[in-house]
Amino acid sequence: MENMETVKLSINPEEVGAYTEGDIIETPKMFTKNGVISKNYRWPYGVVPYEINGSFNHHDLEIILYAFLNFHMKTCVRFVPRRSNETDYISINNEKSGCWSYVGRQGGKQNINLESPICLINPGTALHELMHVLGFFHEQNRQERDDFVEIQYENIREGLENNFKRRSRTAAFNVPYDYSSIMHYSSTAFSHNGQPTIVAKQPEFNYIMGQRYALSSLDILKINRMYNCYGDLRSDDKEVKPIGSTSAPTSKPL
Repeated sequence: MENMETVKLSINPEEVGAYTEGDIIETPKMFTKNGVISKNYRWPYGVVPYEINGSFNHHDLEIILYAFLNFHMKTCVRFVPRRSNETDYISINNEKSGCWSYVGRQGGKQNINLESPICLINPGTALHELMHVLGFFHEQNRQERDDFVEIQYENIREGLENNFKRRSRTAAFNVPYDYSSIMHYSSTAFSHNGQPTIVAKQPEFNYIMGQRYALSSLDILKINRMYNCYGDLRSDDKEVKPIGSTSAPTSKPL
């Protein structure tokens, strides 16, 4: 695959990789849905042990630790340095192979790659890959995505159309479609001509898609529901107001 250092900064680096949907390493055993995956692939108690390997510089490490802090401040998920007796953990590397991750807890040592410097220019890409680690897929591949975006297949690079395949099942904990999710592709992801490959049906959101600045409010809500951060949460009995919707919430906010 092309070296990530050749990728223009206007493109999210994880959107141009040669892996599934750009940055996902999939295994045959994975029971994939759209937003989250089977409980077997969640990290017990929301605790993710990690090791940092490779030759990250001080700036790179600050970005990774800042990404951890975002989860710690807004969710009950915790990324903690691995002790020697922890079997399941992530190993963070910076090989010249782009930005990629497995989705959810795989068991044993689990690699995640953040090629330096392109994947660590700002925290957004690290947050995106760590969301994969927690068990989240890409937002624009949700089952109901056709109600919110139109895929412009004529603008997609030949052979990469599968990156936009809509998943057949959605498990998003009743969190609505989120144009501003850190898991959403940008509008020109995998474009062969610079023209949009994804067009929002609410045009005002075309420039929000693909943001890599911070977890969105709905990203945070989905994490907290998936990992039961509220203790007594039932995932099927709470709704929130979708971004861009004019309808009222169907229940009290959390």
